[in-house]
Amino acid sequence: MLSMFKSIPTHMDYKGQKLAEQIFQGIILVSAVIGFVYGLFIQQFGWTVYIMLAGFTVSCLLTLPPWPMYRRNPLSWQPAVPETSGENRDKPQENPSQKKKKHK
Repeated sequence: MLSMFKSIPTHMDYKGQKLAEQIFQGIILVSAVIGFVYGLFIQQFGWTVYIMLAGFTVSCLLTLPPWPMYRRNPLSWQPAVPETSGENRDKPQENPSQKKKKHK
């Protein structure tokens, strides 16, 4: 049963995050304008709040899950560097030609 949950993707790439943010802000802005105009027209502030809450809910459903449209540009990672022995890793090797001369 746990393997079923591990197969669900939980990531977005950077361009997908940018797209999700733009969609979220656009839906919030449009619902705020529509809610304000409608609430002003019928003189009920409650309807403004309801329309904004509906816009917030729709934007959350569209942007919070990692839909495939947010995973189209994956990062290509560099290959892993092979592990070396502990001696070489502890001290960096100095090149004799790079030693600085001391001035008197």
